[in-house]
Amino acid sequence: MNHIDFFKLQAKNLHRDYKTQKTVLDQNGHSYLEYEPKFFDIDAIFEDYEIDNENFGLMSAQHLVAKMLRFNKWPDLINATKPELELAKLKFINQNKIPLVEWDIQVAGVEREHDIVFDPYDELDYYKHCLSHYDESVVFYPTYLLEKSLAEMADNENGEPPIIYDPETSIKITYLPLSDDDRAEFIAEANSEFDRIAERMEPQNPKQTRKLWDADSYVNELFNEITLPIDRDYALSLIGAFLVGHVANLAAQADEMVAGMN
Repeated sequence: MNHIDFFKLQAKNLHRDYKTQKTVLDQNGHSYLEYEPKFFDIDAIFEDYEIDNENFGLMSAQHLVAKMLRFNKWPDLINATKPELELAKLKFINQNKIPLVEWDIQVAGVEREHDIVFDPYDELDYYKHCLSHYDESVVFYPTYLLEKSLAEMADNENGEPPIIYDPETSIKITYLPLSDDDRAEFIAEANSEFDRIAERMEPQNPKQTRKLWDADSYVNELFNEITLPIDRDYALSLIGAFLVGHVANLAAQADEMVAGMN
């Protein structure tokens, strides 16, 4: 099932759950609405998003699915780029592992702390990394998906399951400077990520930008005693996550240098 069909199905399931609505009388004769959903926690969703539960059609369900995934409206979701759609689907089916709101807070914190703005590719990479380090013993609630729905989505996913991070057996960096082997691997990763990001970013002065790039200095500045101890694989993943802003700064410096020469 492609991503668009997946989100269409979620909107239909949400609307199906809504149509289980029935009016119930309590012991005092007061009426209230009750649902028998199969897929979604209707009460939680309607409360959080302040939904009119008396006028909720399929188009409203589509709009709500888009809003849950931080798109302004349904057309924005179905016309999103490939990495945006992939990220949206991962966020949707793993919201019991990485709650939607918690992810927003985490991304905003990383961007603010490191003065960067994730593009869709980098946020997708960062999400996959965080998901691979998920501790299966931790389940976050509330989630808008019911247990049956979560299980079915997991069963229907193709590909290899993510490698689960084991904090007890992971290799950690506990002191600086880095060992020669670690430094060599980190620098190689930094150079590889620089090439990838620079190719996507397409700076106006690529040669000058590359001359300003110093992988060794970048790796040195990325880690300090405050961040230790740190999981080695996690530290390796941070190289690409924080490099977008750094490359953008180098490109801006290169533009200023060229402008000053003219």
